[in-house]
Amino acid sequence: MHPIERLRYVARASGADQPLLVRETALALAAFHDDAAGLVAACRRVIERHPTSAPLWWLCARVLTAPDGQQEAWRAVEEIEADPTARLLAHDLPDEGTVCVVGWPEVVTEALLRRGDVAVLAIDSAGEAGGLVRRLDLAGLDAHDAPASGLGGAVALADLVLLEAVALGPDGFVAVSGSLAAAAVARHLEVPVWVVAGTGRRLPERMWRAGRGRLEGTPGEPWLQDEEVVPLSLLDRVCGPEGGGAPGEAMVGTDCPVAPELTGGGSAPGTYRI
Repeated sequence: MHPIERLRYVARASGADQPLLVRETALALAAFHDDAAGLVAACRRVIERHPTSAPLWWLCARVLTAPDGQQEAWRAVEEIEADPTARLLAHDLPDEGTVCVVGWPEVVTEALLRRGDVAVLAIDSAGEAGGLVRRLDLAGLDAHDAPASGLGGAVALADLVLLEAVALGPDGFVAVSGSLAAAAVARHLEVPVWVVAGTGRRLPERMWRAGRGRLEGTPGEPWLQDEEVVPLSLLDRVCGPEGGGAPGEAMVGTDCPVAPELTGGGSAPGTYRI
């Protein structure tokens, strides 16, 4: 595939898992090794099409701020593909408990498959819960899907609500629609709420504000969007590559630099290379 066509594919892709998007983006950006201005434009194009994908913000920021962007891109690919979050989460899940999830969270699903001894209630979001339940059934897990109208009942039956962040910031996280309602109901019912934020999903405040602003500025009614922002105040625990911790510790260890070119404060590039 021609590098420019690969970039177009990445920019248009939806529904792909985050590690694949990061790998494909790194391959596309490699075409701009001798074109600093083109590299910034390419990064901006990817971000415009995936404004809430923290791993793509993370990758592009690292590429734009590193002395050797090409090596940095492949380090990022290796890190996200070796993400230990699912393994650590699987270890922390309650024995033989019932967990409630929303949609089809990729890192959470990997953790559930590693454990195999938990029951799963999957609340539908964007029509994905049925597919998740079939996948878990094939692995021998006790899994059931629930429509959005049954969210309250599903949360009430759960020992734990597990949500997954596509982006995590200092005061909230972006997740599939239905996550905010699940977290709020769980907090009212005193059911613990954990958010899972794997490698590349934690953004420093300036990058978080830029991504969140693009989500909140999306045309259309908020209740019809596929993603929403959930405040950290509704959480009991944040689970990431270093294990679990309190929400106030969520940003400890983030390795995403601030790239002004992606947040609207950058000038014409002169030294960045990939």
